[in-house]
Amino acid sequence: MPQKNIILTGFMGTGKTTLGRLLANQIGYEFIDTDAQIEKQIGQTIADLFQTQGETAFRKLEAKLVKELAKREGLVIATGGGLVLNPKNVATLRKTGRIVCLTATPEEILTRISKQQDVRPLLQEKDPRAKIIELLQQRTSVYQQFPQLSTSKQTLEQLVDKLLELINSNS
Repeated sequence: MPQKNIILTGFMGTGKTTLGRLLANQIGYEFIDTDAQIEKQIGQTIADLFQTQGETAFRKLEAKLVKELAKREGLVIATGGGLVLNPKNVATLRKTGRIVCLTATPEEILTRISKQQDVRPLLQEKDPRAKIIELLQQRTSVYQQFPQLSTSKQTLEQLVDKLLELINSNS
């Protein structure tokens, strides 16, 4: 029986990588973080790529990776927050699995990403909270096409359980 992929999308800092790794371990799937995969392929950070070649170059690499991943099964894929802004990426991923959008409050997102070491190119602003709110508003209509799971104020174990329920109830 084919193992449909599970694709986690949503804004940066909503827990896609953390939750994705846990879920993959629990159900015996391979975990892939699209941003980390791209960094491995190009041998530089996404922040550096944004700086040297721009967002367009990054989005092209993302689209190419989506096509490669869609040929596989048994994956938990954590996407970059902007990957689903491209309708072709969404259509390709939907053929191979279920997409779930993780959500969190702007305050929680800011708190989480402030604790991370990696540079977020889209948030290199004087007021990152305002930028988060602006980007969330721009992306809301895209994110709302997927089942939603709020990662606010819940344990990772609760979230994995809820994610499995969500995926199994809609498969």
